[in-house]
Amino acid sequence: MKGLIAIFLAAILTENYVLCKFLGICPFLGVSKKLGTAFGMSVSVTLVMVMATAATWPIYTYILVPKNMEYLQTLVFILVIAALVQLVEIILKKLIPPLYNALGIYLPLITTNCAVLGVTMLVIEKGQADASFGYVQSLVNAFGAGIGFLVAMVMFAGVRERIEHCDVPESLKGLPITLVAASLVSLSFMGFTGVVENLLA
Repeated sequence: MKGLIAIFLAAILTENYVLCKFLGICPFLGVSKKLGTAFGMSVSVTLVMVMATAATWPIYTYILVPKNMEYLQTLVFILVIAALVQLVEIILKKLIPPLYNALGIYLPLITTNCAVLGVTMLVIEKGQADASFGYVQSLVNAFGAGIGFLVAMVMFAGVRERIEHCDVPESLKGLPITLVAASLVSLSFMGFTGVVENLLA
């Protein structure tokens, strides 16, 4: 149980896919202008991450590896993710039309979001490096990665909303101040390294 908690916290804090591994930067910068939209996008990405890991891990372990077709990993994973994103898109369009309209082009872009693909591929790598990192650990890692994505998005949306009410110098308005704010948010997560290391010890 302690190991699962450490995996979960590491995925959120010290191995945050957006702020530490720099995956999924496109929606991080594009959908974080409003808190509601950022939250909705994060929940969608978290759902896709967990479902994708739940589907791709057994496909890789029980189909691709026994048939020596590991080279198809990326292609198969992208196809699975694309199918799951279509499912999420249909559900949002039917149940939450305002969120569906607010996310716009960024919703289908979850298919090519490297954070989602990164989670599915890195859990396979971790499993190859550590025999005790199995299916349950992979799902916990994927869920933690999704929550980490949510934390990063919501925090950054709050920062950007505050920046809008500040007197920003003309030369920093727009993308420059957004990137400066993103780098400061990323630096703030470095302080969690010792906490997670103590849990793993």
